[in-house]
Amino acid sequence: MERLLRVKVHPDSRENRLEEKSPTSYEAWVKAEAEQGKANAAVLALLAARLGLETKRLRIIKGATSPSKIVQILG
Repeated sequence: MERLLRVKVHPDSRENRLEEKSPTSYEAWVKAEAEQGKANAAVLALLAARLGLETKRLRIIKGATSPSKIVQILG
């Protein structure tokens, strides 16, 4: 079964924080800037820690350059 999560990202924030809006929707604030994939990597790390997964099991499948992302949980 494929699980998809919707994530709204606020890059260049004061703190790294993840807020669950629903079981499949999150809002993330990350210190990393939205350049060269830094914010995306920070978001995936936050999600992985919250879900108890390895970061490599998460993949952004839509919105890599947008604040609104869809993240797939692999395997």
